[in-house]
Amino acid sequence: MKTPIGFIGLGLMGGPMARKLLQAGYPLVVWNRTAEKMKPLVAAGATPAGSPRELAERAEVIFTMVTDAPQVREVVLGEQGVGHGAKAGTVVIDTSSIAPSAAREIAEELARRRIHMLDAPVSGGPEGAARGTLSIMVGGEEEVFRAVLPILQVLGKSVRHVGPPGTGQLVKLCNQISCALNLLAVAEAFALARWAGADLAAVREVLLSGAAASWMLEHWAPKILSHDYQPGFTIANFQKDLRNALQEAAAGKVPLPGTALVHQLYRANEAAGESQESTVAIYKVLMRLAGEPA
Repeated sequence: MKTPIGFIGLGLMGGPMARKLLQAGYPLVVWNRTAEKMKPLVAAGATPAGSPRELAERAEVIFTMVTDAPQVREVVLGEQGVGHGAKAGTVVIDTSSIAPSAAREIAEELARRRIHMLDAPVSGGPEGAARGTLSIMVGGEEEVFRAVLPILQVLGKSVRHVGPPGTGQLVKLCNQISCALNLLAVAEAFALARWAGADLAAVREVLLSGAAASWMLEHWAPKILSHDYQPGFTIANFQKDLRNALQEAAAGKVPLPGTALVHQLYRANEAAGESQESTVAIYKVLMRLAGEPA
């Protein structure tokens, strides 16, 4: 029989990730703060739990995919958290995006209870979650990582152990920095092209054929072309990651001027009431600065 798995947090990312595990034949127990989100997975064969603690009593490997560090602490270390129901040797895999320091602190507390923890943030969006093609960067004990690697490979096309506890979250911040600056570059190129009256679709095709080609240009630039600002990943969540990156950099006195600029541009989105829109809405900020409608 396959390893019983628990999954906490069934939102845009957690829902399809949990479904992939269920489709792979793993016995799955689920919990979500909004119980309504459990129903599709329960209908597909998952077992609902009344709390993270109850879920942990039934699972040997437990995934969490929640908003930020306070939510991870609550579902893992709170009064009804995983830490009160999990047996010694249980593996908690946090796929949320939180600060590296928070990941280390939670891992240390669980270790005192003889519970293992891996910080394993993901990249690839809801589409990658549904297809099982996520990029997963994992921090924690390598022996524990190797033990659960077959499970992680159900969810990710690229699954890499990158170092001790907290390192997975650090690499995720590096990923977000690269994404943010790449997205700004695409938005700036489109803003200039639009001002000049160029065909943005043609501009994209030309850029894709040369050194400027990128994942953002291929997959997210079409959202700018169609004025589609519905979120796959919201500005609010991206701002959380950029804040964590800037705080981590401040601790090490590492200058991140580009990251700080993008963070401020997204603050303009937030001020305009656009925090729940897609991160491609940075293009709207640039157009407004140019005195043009987005």
